[in-house]
Amino acid sequence: MKLSPLLINMSNKSSIKVKTSEELRIMREGGKKLARVKEKLMKKVGEGVSAIEIEELACKLIEDEGAESSFKMVPRYRWATCVNVNEGVVHGIPNKQIIFKKGDIVSVDVGIYYKGFHTDTSFSIGVGIDHKKSRFLEAGKKAFEAALSKVVPGMRIFDISEAIEKSLENAGYTPIRALVGHGVGRELHEDPQIPCFTHDKRDDTPEISEGHVYAIEVMYAMGKPDVRTADDGWTIETRDGKISGLFEETVAAVKTGPEVLTRLEKEKSSRKYSVS
Repeated sequence: MKLSPLLINMSNKSSIKVKTSEELRIMREGGKKLARVKEKLMKKVGEGVSAIEIEELACKLIEDEGAESSFKMVPRYRWATCVNVNEGVVHGIPNKQIIFKKGDIVSVDVGIYYKGFHTDTSFSIGVGIDHKKSRFLEAGKKAFEAALSKVVPGMRIFDISEAIEKSLENAGYTPIRALVGHGVGRELHEDPQIPCFTHDKRDDTPEISEGHVYAIEVMYAMGKPDVRTADDGWTIETRDGKISGLFEETVAAVKTGPEVLTRLEKEKSSRKYSVS
């Protein structure tokens, strides 16, 4: 995800890279590898597990897949994952002092670089959580599915943002405004920026075209959307200390609609999407 207080270049269509069929083939292959990594990391999260154990497992799994860590290519960042707990939104440094306990919401962000292309994904998962927190996580998943339905050639980035915003607000939660999703491909962060809220006029945002690939991120909070950077210089957390959630997939816009590259086949929805 990008820090984006000003949301620049929202209408700069020429800077959005269209992937060729061969490039999409490679990204599909990389996406499947990342999906397998993600599935195993999700199973690892549990009571008594530390964030550094998630990091160490991710490093092993990425190597086993014949890929490289995307995040280790980010200047000054030395880890393959970002691990956040409860009020941590993004960019959390995994360390052995962070030990998951009952009632925690754990968010893990991970990306891989394979054959010249990045794919990026995140998940939030509860550790023995109550109904209130379970409802919070379900709202994030539903918001992502709402956004996914808009990744159709001919629609606009505004439509993705609006779907996330409406879904979250209807559930009683708040989209984070200081961070955005992004394009992804040869670079981990490419244009366009994809906010979780509506910012511009619809027609001033880029049109979705066949061959675009996006890292769509649902970043939201149970409280206010304001965030701050923690003392470690990386972790971005909610200012009011309320819990946050994070759901992200790498999604390609193809002729038939959205294609999630970072989900395994058994996870993929059979729903058909169309322009609405």
